[in-house]
Amino acid sequence: MAAIVHPLLTLLASLTRQELAQQVTYLKAENAILRSKLPDRITLNNHERRRLVRHGKKLGPRIKELISIVSYSTFRRWIRKMEDGPTKRPKSKSESKPGRPRIDESIADTIIRIRKETGWGYTKIVQAMRRLGHRISRQTVKNILVEAGIGPDPSDHPDTWSDFLKRHAATMWQCNFASKRKWTIKGMVDLYFLVFIHVETRRIWVSPCTANPTGEWTTQQARNFDMFLQDEGLPCETLQRDQDSKYINSFDEVFRSTGCQIKKTPARSPNLQAFVERVIQTLKHEVLNAFCVVSEKHLDHILRTSQDWYNHRRGHSGRDHRPPVHEEVSIPAIDLTKYKLVCHTELGGHLKSYCAAA
Repeated sequence: MAAIVHPLLTLLASLTRQELAQQVTYLKAENAILRSKLPDRITLNNHERRRLVRHGKKLGPRIKELISIVSYSTFRRWIRKMEDGPTKRPKSKSESKPGRPRIDESIADTIIRIRKETGWGYTKIVQAMRRLGHRISRQTVKNILVEAGIGPDPSDHPDTWSDFLKRHAATMWQCNFASKRKWTIKGMVDLYFLVFIHVETRRIWVSPCTANPTGEWTTQQARNFDMFLQDEGLPCETLQRDQDSKYINSFDEVFRSTGCQIKKTPARSPNLQAFVERVIQTLKHEVLNAFCVVSEKHLDHILRTSQDWYNHRRGHSGRDHRPPVHEEVSIPAIDLTKYKLVCHTELGGHLKSYCAAA
């Protein structure tokens, strides 16, 4: 009897599972159609969440195959929150706001005012606020200024390098070494010379050359340059130079004895000596590169002529396209139909300048 009943019960149970599976398949298809008609996001209240958790928790991981309103991770979060029990008393608005409290508006206005009036950086503003009794951090100052639209800008600093040059241009000179190769029987030899430039007028002074630029030679050129300043009546209160080892103490003492201040540039910063670097480039490209130097006297002659040409006949964009040394009065226009134009040549015709015939 048992052999007959057991297969029959198995058959009935199988039919029931098949019917349930078909019902579930239909409900899932119907649910998908209904979901497609609804908005992308469905908001549930706490009662609806607890109802879904109560029925879905019994299914365990199998809920992944059925859930469609929210993601499985969200469903698991609901379960964890309900298992953890009731939360603490909700905080007030002032208590629940994350982060530090906002800086008082009067402090922010003071920081902005100091920045606009002085152009100081963050650290100096912090120091000023400490002297007023307010302990604020550098980051707080930065946040306030950035929020106000006046963040860091190198161009608005009260003491930029450009402003420093403008203040001292009238009495400031820059100097640097330059070189030109000499042709010899044994090969090429480098000849060195010093170039000085007056920052305001762009007037230059070029030293004689040497193949062995020792500290003593450099000091002698400093004396020669000082004599040039005295003869021409030119001021030199600041001399800017790099940190080349050939500038020995006696070189600096020549200028300090006259009250001149030595301004050393940091290592590997040629842009800070842009004026003298540009002059050296001009002398090389427009004059020296056109000649094969065969002796020191040959190069000295070229350098003396180049110095006179640069100072008195070569136009400069920083001097309204006129030479560094010229009369400040305006030049009247020359009637080219009446006056003959004369071309003045130097260094074998390499350098040319024009003027009206007498």
